[in-house]
Amino acid sequence: MDAAGDVTGLLIDWGRGSREALEKLTPVVYQELRAMAQNYMGRERPDHTLQATALVHEVYLRLVDQRKVNWKNRAHFFGVASKLMRRILVDHARERRAARRGGESPKTVLEDVSVFVLPDQEMMALDQALTALEDIDARKSQVVELKFFGGMTTEEAADFLAVSPATVERDWSMARAWLYREMQAAAPPG
Repeated sequence: MDAAGDVTGLLIDWGRGSREALEKLTPVVYQELRAMAQNYMGRERPDHTLQATALVHEVYLRLVDQRKVNWKNRAHFFGVASKLMRRILVDHARERRAARRGGESPKTVLEDVSVFVLPDQEMMALDQALTALEDIDARKSQVVELKFFGGMTTEEAADFLAVSPATVERDWSMARAWLYREMQAAAPPG
């Protein structure tokens, strides 16, 4: 069985309540979750207080806390992980912004980070634009989530969404243009 099949089988067993499957699954998916987190964090600003390791651990805790999830396959699992990463980063940006109003935000110090260039305000603007896009075209919003936040390839996103890679590329292109326009319109002058 290939790696994707191994992960899918373990996810299905875990969804049925197998603790042993979760124990086998953890080291297998940890590295991929870490790569996704580094991809996310690679677009954050240099002084970001959340690090890739902390993001992976938070996602992992939230995924493990799920009860009796009917995981369809590896792509489904990583699609959910992408959505969780987006939520965690947006929540972190909101908390940091609120903390700035009332004092300095504490640093989350862990061993390594690939840092990025997306300030809290832009992360929140992206989230708002992505939520608006979801109301108009949910699939395009999912494509952005999977590719931008999840670091999925076009083929992986296509597998997750059960569409062709060409459809994902079209959606990706259109969604980026739409989000750019929305974020430019919402940006303060100057």
